[in-house]
Amino acid sequence: MGRYILQRLGSSLIIIWIIITITFLLMHAIPGGPFTAEKKLPPQVKASIEEKYHLNDPLWKQYTDYMGRIVQFDLGPSFKYEGRSVNEIIDESFPVSAQLGFGALLVAIIGGITAGAISAMRPNSWIDYLVTIGYTLGISVPTFIIGALLVYWLGFTFHWFPVALWKGPSYMVLPVLTLAAQPMAFIARLTRSGLLDVFEQEYIKTARAKGLSQSEILLKHALGNAILPVITYIGPLAAALLTGSFIVETIFAIPGLGQYFVTSIYNRDYTVILGITVFYSALVVGLNLVVDMIYPMIDPRVTMQEDKD
Repeated sequence: MGRYILQRLGSSLIIIWIIITITFLLMHAIPGGPFTAEKKLPPQVKASIEEKYHLNDPLWKQYTDYMGRIVQFDLGPSFKYEGRSVNEIIDESFPVSAQLGFGALLVAIIGGITAGAISAMRPNSWIDYLVTIGYTLGISVPTFIIGALLVYWLGFTFHWFPVALWKGPSYMVLPVLTLAAQPMAFIARLTRSGLLDVFEQEYIKTARAKGLSQSEILLKHALGNAILPVITYIGPLAAALLTGSFIVETIFAIPGLGQYFVTSIYNRDYTVILGITVFYSALVVGLNLVVDMIYPMIDPRVTMQEDKD
């Protein structure tokens, strides 16, 4: 197992390095630079600023310097947010995005598995049809439309929840529901289809013959095997939700990581774009590694096979 973990860590580091390299090259391939829009700057001032941030160095030197800082967990200074480093921006904004993402992840997992299980236990019933229609709409309707509808109905029409900003638990309800809607629908579909397949297995028929109740069969025998596809989906989903949704943060004016990322793209703030990309990539790879570790605990039939090639 130790060798397997080391192999996965090694491949994860290679993946992160490839992502950093591609992002770095793409950012520098775009015409212009972070201070191109500053047309009022005299050439001498612009040259001085570029020298300060080493933007006039050869590309290979900028790349090696940046990789050297990455090894030290230093993501560099922001070009547009004067006096602030990328580490400070992430430290400030990620907790907000993480609260939003963690709440959405809990709602998506609990709501999706519950809806999918209820639907699978009553196939071809009105509940099954209702859940099927619900997750079909949840997958099909874009997030910004779901958010707009929730704002209109629960915010402006019934005045149940505030529609913007991030000042307390009540402000979290609408953005969390908006962000959780699509993954919850997808988890419900995965759970339903997985359980319907498992319910046809011989060991489930044996459990029924022994007189076990439907809930006992579900919890003790069926659910663990049926949610393996859900666990696979949760890895990248958790990373996506924990780093926040650009659309949701924009709709509800939430000061999370997504807003900085979008603003930095407009401003060509290389270090912020690269820093958030590195952070996001490491989170995705790390959570996928955790999912691989959890797999054998959920299903003993799944073993950690070491690469023999």
